[in-house]
Amino acid sequence: YDNTKKAIASMKILKILLTLFILLCNLSVVQAKTKSNEDYRIEYLNLNWWQKYNDPVLTDYLTTAYKNNQDLKIATINVKQSEQIVKEAFANQLPQIGFQGDIFRDFRSANVKLGDVIVKDYSQSNFFLPLTMSYEADIWGENYLKTKSYKKQLEMIKENERASYIALTSAVASEYFNLVKFDKLIKNQEELVKLQSEIVRLEEIKYQNGLCPIMELMDEKQLLTQLQQELNVYIDKRIIVGRELGVLVGEREKDQSVMPRSDYSVLTLLPLPESINAEVIQYRPDYLKAEEYIQKIGIDVKVARRDFLPKFVLYGQAGFSAYNLTNIFGNHTFKSALGFMPVVDLFTGGAKMAHLKYTKLELEKAKQIYEKTVLTSIQEVNNSLGGAITRDLNYKESVKRYNLEKDKFALADKKYNIGAKSKLDRMKDREKLLVAEKDEVNSRVNYLISTVNIYKAVGGKDFTTVNDNL
Repeated sequence: YDNTKKAIASMKILKILLTLFILLCNLSVVQAKTKSNEDYRIEYLNLNWWQKYNDPVLTDYLTTAYKNNQDLKIATINVKQSEQIVKEAFANQLPQIGFQGDIFRDFRSANVKLGDVIVKDYSQSNFFLPLTMSYEADIWGENYLKTKSYKKQLEMIKENERASYIALTSAVASEYFNLVKFDKLIKNQEELVKLQSEIVRLEEIKYQNGLCPIMELMDEKQLLTQLQQELNVYIDKRIIVGRELGVLVGEREKDQSVMPRSDYSVLTLLPLPESINAEVIQYRPDYLKAEEYIQKIGIDVKVARRDFLPKFVLYGQAGFSAYNLTNIFGNHTFKSALGFMPVVDLFTGGAKMAHLKYTKLELEKAKQIYEKTVLTSIQEVNNSLGGAITRDLNYKESVKRYNLEKDKFALADKKYNIGAKSKLDRMKDREKLLVAEKDEVNSRVNYLISTVNIYKAVGGKDFTTVNDNL
């Protein structure tokens, strides 16, 4: 009867322990509830913005890069790793339950004295199979703050991921525009080489008939070599740009010659704002990351201060202890214990104070990083806008020059049709028009790339309407 009462009492203690730890777990889980993860990465791609360039091939490349690019995959893995670190930190807020059995045998024991009773030499087996439970009562909120610090670290890594998306999409667009540009320039240059080759042939005929000096012929031949050399450079650059674009979109098998692209004429020019409000930097990943870093280090300073305070650990054990394996689970073998242990470090050699000072200095450094980021961000926004405005002006001037050459060639064509201009002179006028067209092509694509640079500088936002959202 006594053994039964003891067993019942022990089971009650076990139930109390389990109930207490379950309640502690539930309380911690409630505190850790956060909103579910959404697939935010497709938003980083921002296809609605890129569609403004009116080129479906470009958006196809961006979608392919989203699926294949290794840098984006690495950035995503970094985020997932950080999420696991947050979970690991949160686990320290929960009670810990484990099993640590102890099985051994005393083959020969020394005399054991229990008061006036002396136990002579003996041999026996010992079996102890307990569940061990412990929970650090987070009275000062130190463990909670540590988890919060890791969450800030997670937000910083997410901003790194968004920066990777902005950098990648901008690079893909720039390389694609350059590829389209070189297609147009090569086509233009091939016509120039063809025209110049015909001019050299006609000049040779003139020279043989004594109608031009040798220097004139040599000048035309020299110009032909320059045009051919320029064509070779364009072809080489197109190959390089095509390969770079293939790496960005993850198409390792495709050669630049078979990579699809639209015609130069379909590229759409976007209008520029007169100015961009400096507050636009709040969208930039580096600015948001700098803010999160200050908040994280501020939390770390609080953790370092609270590390000086005493800790309180609730612990307990419940299991079976016996000297014979056959009756290890008997009623009289159940054993349980519950305790509350205060812990305080009286002397650590100044380690905690050094850590506190270190985190305070890190907070000061974080503030300086933030200030530098603000200045750098404003500079990049202004530089990108200023560069785009200059390229816009240059493009407009190149268009004027090209239109003038078109008008001049139209007049030359009329003279040729009525016999007032030779075929050779008409061909040279055609060359001048092609050279002016090359300048127009270069200026137009440079302007397109400058708009991509603005998009990157404002943190992946629509710079044509970004002032309206501030």
